[in-house]
Amino acid sequence: MSAKELIERAYRGEVDLAAAKDAVESTVAALDRGELRVAEKVGGEWVVHGWVKEAILLYFRLTGLETTHAGPVEWHDKIPPKRGLAEAGIRVVPPGVVRYGAFCEPGVVVMPGYVNIGAWVGTGTMVDTWATVGSCAQIGRNVHLSGGVGIGGVLEPPGARPVIVEDGAFIGSRSIVVEGVLIEEGAVLGANTTITASTPIIDVTGPEPVEYRRRVPARAVVIPGTRPKEFPAGTYDLQCALIIGRRSASTDEKTSLEDALRTFEVPV
Repeated sequence: MSAKELIERAYRGEVDLAAAKDAVESTVAALDRGELRVAEKVGGEWVVHGWVKEAILLYFRLTGLETTHAGPVEWHDKIPPKRGLAEAGIRVVPPGVVRYGAFCEPGVVVMPGYVNIGAWVGTGTMVDTWATVGSCAQIGRNVHLSGGVGIGGVLEPPGARPVIVEDGAFIGSRSIVVEGVLIEEGAVLGANTTITASTPIIDVTGPEPVEYRRRVPARAVVIPGTRPKEFPAGTYDLQCALIIGRRSASTDEKTSLEDALRTFEVPV
């Protein structure tokens, strides 16, 4: 029986959890090494490997709480911090933490932020101060998660898409992206933009608004907004996100990003 089948059956309660222990532990170890991913792009579409999420959920059930120390600092948890950062080519600034079972490519910088189990972070990406990368989130290459950004974790249900931020995106300070939202390649989110599965993402650059849900299109420049809605007690403005432009095509991504922020006066 394959590790995948054994994990799926153990998750459904069809086999004893102890029988799947080796399969679960080897799957989480493969996640930690970057040999497996919770989600990956296949033929231009994101595919979620639900059985890998199931392995993570079973791993929590298999492991017990342990106390670890770093000098006078103490933790009491089921999953230790990631080891071998220097060999992996990852810079982690105290008190930043990458949890075991997460993978960061060489060249990732984690300021005092947090990367949770099952997450994947691409080379050249900065996880800035107090930014968090939730469980199973997929963060592309050359992404900037600015200070205080919250990338939500999506563990259950196992088949649900995690939050995905594709290559070259810029997420402004204190922005929140949760509930399996997809931020496509090169997109820019201004400071304090919140996007959930139900947030209207409205392109206001043309003669008529165009609305998206759960997806920010590639190279879109997005800021927080509101729109009115009628209630029995009156009219109130509800949160939305506004697409106010597009980043220009450029081989120099840093220049292109600076131009986009300057042109559209986006707060970061």
